[in-house]
Amino acid sequence: MEFSAKQLAVLLKGEIEGDENVTVSTYSKIEEGRPGTISFLSNLKYEQYLYTTDASIVLVNKDFVPKESVKATMIRVKDAYMALATLLKLAEANLKKVKTGVDKTARISKSAKIGKDCYIGPFVYIGDNAIIGDNTQVYSHCAINDNVFIGKNTIMYNSVVVYQGCQIGDNCIIHATSVIGADGFGFAKDENGVYVKMPQNGNVIIGNNVEVGASTTIDRGSMGPTKIADGVKLDNQIQIAHNVEIGENTAMAACSGVAGSAKIGKNCIIAGKVGIVGHLTVADNTTIAADSNVTGTIKEPGQVLLGSPVLPIMKARRSLAVYRNLPELREQVMELEKKIAELEEKLK
Repeated sequence: MEFSAKQLAVLLKGEIEGDENVTVSTYSKIEEGRPGTISFLSNLKYEQYLYTTDASIVLVNKDFVPKESVKATMIRVKDAYMALATLLKLAEANLKKVKTGVDKTARISKSAKIGKDCYIGPFVYIGDNAIIGDNTQVYSHCAINDNVFIGKNTIMYNSVVVYQGCQIGDNCIIHATSVIGADGFGFAKDENGVYVKMPQNGNVIIGNNVEVGASTTIDRGSMGPTKIADGVKLDNQIQIAHNVEIGENTAMAACSGVAGSAKIGKNCIIAGKVGIVGHLTVADNTTIAADSNVTGTIKEPGQVLLGSPVLPIMKARRSLAVYRNLPELREQVMELEKKIAELEEKLK
């Protein structure tokens, strides 16, 4: 479908600079812009491409001031990135066919309850007393075990496994091969030094509007639940251990891990490859930079932290600057020690 700049400006409540009649039918990156496409500029690191792009329309923030002339038609909006997200959602809704019905190869317990207009794909297993809410889609080879509850309008992509007794809310997306509710890593040594498995009798409770990336694992609690609150976004290949609690609207990037019983606050941003040890608390609105390690409780909310162990980001950067110069500092110390030794010898 084609849309004119004028139509898009009305939809996005934006202001046009340029040809309001120019049309677009698809998207492009600003550095790879082509005629007939729409792109966006929200990160000023890419500003140079605005002046050379062949995209027909570019979304920009209202307060953006170009340094050179721009041949593309610009649409000024409150937030260019969010405006693009709006357009992408509309495109997805237009292109994506909503499936319904139960595939004949699915195995569904007689005691399970399936809501209206659901899709149950090939080779899906749904166990005893499981409940699947209206309009939920369960794609091929998923395993929904006994006493699982899944809310409305939720999507379970291929080969997701949900262990017994776990709960998933409304409007969630669980990506392929994720595992919800596997046993937590709990073992104790007996008198002979042999590991004995500790029973994991809790479950996982996931709130509404949560997205879980591909191959992410969320372990069940040993006693009581592991809790993922409303609006949480988890990237691919994340490990959430038993009895962890993650607060509302916290986002965590790929390859991060949270050890048992840690409590992460609301509206936190956890970058990629972050490690968080168990039995600590992270305050609300905390940002933790990539490749950092959290080894103690963070009490003060709103901090930006970096390092291993984490420090306030400016202090961490100053420490890193010193660390980079350690070889030179060592040589200076050795030279000073040599001069002190020479002075002491002369004073004898």
